[in-house]
Amino acid sequence: MFVTAVDPRPAATTSYPAPRPTEPAPHEVAGPSVRDVIKAYVGLTKPRIIELLLVTTIPVMFLAAGGVPGLGVVAATLVGGILASGSANTINCVLDRDIDEQMRRTRRRPLPRHAVSPRSAMVFGIALGVLATLELGFFVNWLSSVLALVANLFYVFVYTMVLKRRTVQNIVWGGIAGCFPTLIGWTAVTNDLAWTPLVLFGVVFLWTPPHTWALAMRYREDYASVDVPMLPVVATPVATARQILVYSILMVITSLALWPVADTGFVYPLAAVVLGVVFLREAFALLARAHTGADGAALRPMRLFHFSNIYLALLFIAAAIDPLLH
Repeated sequence: MFVTAVDPRPAATTSYPAPRPTEPAPHEVAGPSVRDVIKAYVGLTKPRIIELLLVTTIPVMFLAAGGVPGLGVVAATLVGGILASGSANTINCVLDRDIDEQMRRTRRRPLPRHAVSPRSAMVFGIALGVLATLELGFFVNWLSSVLALVANLFYVFVYTMVLKRRTVQNIVWGGIAGCFPTLIGWTAVTNDLAWTPLVLFGVVFLWTPPHTWALAMRYREDYASVDVPMLPVVATPVATARQILVYSILMVITSLALWPVADTGFVYPLAAVVLGVVFLREAFALLARAHTGADGAALRPMRLFHFSNIYLALLFIAAAIDPLLH
């Protein structure tokens, strides 16, 4: 039998110390959910960039097949392309995590948020690269596998580690890695190279500087703060817009070269002309705004950036549709 002592003071005068807030024990702190972890690893692969690369892969397969390519080879090429691109992008995130933490546009990526450790991300990126090489080799062909591997190595070792922080030509030559899907899509069907995919390689090569410089004009301060010498950082808006226009003109001319080289029907050249005219109009408009003294957001460079995505997608879709109607 327990005896409880009774306080003889009146209840009204009884006082107790206010309860102190308690912090949860270490074992009570909730860790990231499985969904959060998966989302972080997917974020490392930069899905939006992967989507853009696939847009330049699948249509070339239609062009190479002269119609609808086999579903099996398309699926295997897509899987390998996703793995290969995800590998390069993940390793890029690891190597660029120091500047990603400081840039407005990239500070919400998984590594700056410490959602994934650099070591885990690197292991993940290398694993994706190995899987991509084997998957493309065994299920597509080894020429496509080697091309994907070369693109990855170029992106990591040449662009990320050498060019990006050292030269204003970083995106011009570094962008070569993003051109390889045109070759991979073609070789996946034919197991051989030809002039047709090389012309499309040139289109993407010339498209990359206007696309990237337009984005860099909008986020110029970001690149300047981390000493990445993108063209808009080291050149005036007028000089940058002029370079964008030059590359845009060369891109449109190259896109039209596919007509005689691939002997396409009327759909592709018609699309190339219409899309090219709109692209050049945007490039000229950007240069005109730069001549007025506009800078930063007032230049509205994102107009050209967003249309450049539409341009590339529609141009390659036209290339895929053309052999179906030709």
